[in-house]
Amino acid sequence: MNLPAALRTAFFALCATDLVALLADVHAVHVAVKPLLMLVLIAYVIACGGPRLLSVALLFGWGGDVLLLFDHDLAFLAGMGSFAAGHICYLLLFKRNGKPRPPGTMLGVVYCVVLVNTVAALWPDLPADLRIPVAAYSVLLTAMAFGSSRLGKVAGIGGALFLLSDTLIAMGVAEWPALPRPDFWVMLTYVAAQYLLAQGALEERTAQRAAYGEERAETRPTPH
Repeated sequence: MNLPAALRTAFFALCATDLVALLADVHAVHVAVKPLLMLVLIAYVIACGGPRLLSVALLFGWGGDVLLLFDHDLAFLAGMGSFAAGHICYLLLFKRNGKPRPPGTMLGVVYCVVLVNTVAALWPDLPADLRIPVAAYSVLLTAMAFGSSRLGKVAGIGGALFLLSDTLIAMGVAEWPALPRPDFWVMLTYVAAQYLLAQGALEERTAQRAAYGEERAETRPTPH
């Protein structure tokens, strides 16, 4: 097994461990494993020769993961800020490495409708001091989710899952009725989102390198 495959297997194993711990309500295991998830995914991206911006985006995700382990409003805001910085890195990554624009204006309309309706519905039930930060973060998160489609379907699904995961967190902050074991669903959608975003970016970079190689081969002078 080569290094990227070994690191990907380790990431999946850690994800499974964390999710089982959440289902079993073993908080100590979750606290121990959660900070390792993005670090191993970053190592996988580096081993695959992934874009630096992707690693930085995941590093900010790691920062958000750690901060959200603390049950405090300031830690929540700092964690949200860390994730927001990660979304900015993702947007820069999509601009540099993605297609010229996201495919389909209808997708943008759908994301705008989801954004407006979600913020409007959550607004009355959010703590007053979190309303503006959550709304601003939601705009950035939705832009990232929409922009992720520039890297193809895999990353596009990852962006949508990230939006879903953070929406579940916001619903918890607003104290809306939740599914049993809400932390499990938040982490399931989150780790899937980060992995699919990373994998989509890696696949897009591989495709671009292959296309560049073919282009150079076609333009190379033919010996006489």
